[in-house]
Amino acid sequence: MTYNFQLFSVLKCTVIAASMLTACSSLEEREIASGTFDYVKEQPGQKIKIPDDVDSPNFNDAYKLPALGEDAPQTATGKKLSVFSPSLVLPVVAGSHIEEGSKDAIVWFDQVDDSLPLDTAIWNSLIRFLETEGIGVEMFDKDNQRLITDWVTLDESKDDKWYSWSNSERTVGQRFEFTLDKKPHGRTAGLSVELVDYKEKLTAQSTEITQSKDKRRNEVDVLNRVVKNYEFETKVADVKRFRQIREGLQMDLGFDSDGEPAFVVDADYDITWPRLLLVLRTLGFDVKDYDKSNGLLFVKYNGAEDGWWSNIWSSDKNEMNLDTEEYRIKVASVGQKTSITLLDDESKPFAVNKLTDLYPTFSKTMSADDLDI
Repeated sequence: MTYNFQLFSVLKCTVIAASMLTACSSLEEREIASGTFDYVKEQPGQKIKIPDDVDSPNFNDAYKLPALGEDAPQTATGKKLSVFSPSLVLPVVAGSHIEEGSKDAIVWFDQVDDSLPLDTAIWNSLIRFLETEGIGVEMFDKDNQRLITDWVTLDESKDDKWYSWSNSERTVGQRFEFTLDKKPHGRTAGLSVELVDYKEKLTAQSTEITQSKDKRRNEVDVLNRVVKNYEFETKVADVKRFRQIREGLQMDLGFDSDGEPAFVVDADYDITWPRLLLVLRTLGFDVKDYDKSNGLLFVKYNGAEDGWWSNIWSSDKNEMNLDTEEYRIKVASVGQKTSITLLDDESKPFAVNKLTDLYPTFSKTMSADDLDI
């Protein structure tokens, strides 16, 4: 048993050592297939010659290799052929997509958040990504929707982590140009990236290489990193916004921009709007229709909900002194705050005394935490 255990230990160490030696390869070595490349020396086979007095057999072309196209890389064989899988643009942001069949490094975004113009939101996210990665900006022209980065440098010789198997001295520098193509309606934009400069040295003494082996791969890789960062920021913003909507908002009596009496909520429009929908539902309003872009809601008052919330205010469903009929509500930004103007079915604002009577109920509900969404 002791002999077998010792033999197993020796074999195990041998396998580990072999694995480590195999793994000690540089990036450029991992780009090519393993094994020999004797096949590149082979000559195409000749077609079988059939004598005239012999019947020709039936040939099957099912496995015949297609002819190379004019644009095919004729010299991409052996060590010059990369075995990496094709790079794909990953549209992981909500409202993003790619054009089918496109070979460009470009991703299209549809506007799903109206808090910022779409192009501003994309550029802001891209610049934050570059700052986080320590990548400088050589030129940014917002009017022409162009940005050129400073050199992005990869130095494999400085990768001294204990788990790194690379023994390469390879250094790579790249500069990219980002371009935003905005549709005339402004709610769709395509962010594309192009590799504009490249320099590579396999060792400190080797001649500098100025052409990338796979230009598109480099472009797609950096674009996917930008898109992934955009998605992360969007998720963080959604969580923060969701939390703000759930939390209570302070509300006062005041006036809207037209000088009409209104409720004034201490929050911006995009937070107040979904919060108001929760408040209206809790207070017994049925939202029949709405137009968020113009800040209009068409509602019908059905009386306060039965249950826990209604018991807080009163057992009387008509405690707010409203008839069970249709009303309109106008919502608008007032600086950093938002006004809520209650209107009758003819769009006439509520009188001050009527709005004052309704204020305690609306204010208490608006400021309550953890309303059910």
